Amino acid sequence: MHTGSHTGSVFRRLGRLEWPILVSMLVLAGAVWGFAELADAVVEGDTHAFDRMVLLALHSETDLADPLGPEWLEEMMRDFTALGGVGVLTLLTAAAAGYLLLTGKSRAALALVLSIGGGILLSSLVKTGFDRPRPDLVSHGSYVYTASFPSGHSMMAAVVYLTLGALIARVRPSRRVKAYVLSIAVLVTVLVGISRVYLGVHWPTDVLGGWATGAAWALLCWLGMLWFQRRGKIESEEQPSRI
Repeated sequence: MHTGSHTGSVFRRLGRLEWPILVSMLVLAGAVWGFAELADAVVEGDTHAFDRMVLLALHSETDLADPLGPEWLEEMMRDFTALGGVGVLTLLTAAAAGYLLLTGKSRAALALVLSIGGGILLSSLVKTGFDRPRPDLVSHGSYVYTASFPSGHSMMAAVVYLTLGALIARVRPSRRVKAYVLSIAVLVTVLVGISRVYLGVHWPTDVLGGWATGAAWALLCWLGMLWFQRRGKIESEEQPSRI
């Protein structure tokens, strides 16, 4: 009798959860599992043939220093890769945190900064742990100075754009607007990752690892913010501004 009551209580609690939270938890688990499997394959060297094939396919057979496509495409890829750079992401984070402060949500601003800062720290630690060399098959179209796996640009683009996209989508009542905002966040994240491979500074599996890690961290931070909001530790989106 006691067991049945406990089980019923668990299902009632699950029933009160919003379906996006349940979906996010499933995606989070999938991203963590996917990264673990990918990292194991990278360490074992099982991804080398795939990485080599994709990277060479994006460059001229006669000149590996020349990416496929016209010069304007290469310049556009540099623009895309800048969207995942430290300067751009720091500026976006500061602007978003400043907006939250101006609207009377100081604890939400702090949570955002800690989430992004934690993502940067995690990226550095994971890179140091694997210490994978950068691709040496083609010339690099962008300056690099850290290890290769996972891609820091791809990971931090996922962390920042998905986190900001989730925050914006949560305050918009229209489902179409929510879908649009999140789609833009995903699109920018994808473009940053593709640009890293196109410019020859990352193996394709570096980017996949960065996306998986960044998405997992963004989802974890978002779920954490919701948990604290429901306990009154972080201001909710519906809380009136004090301006």
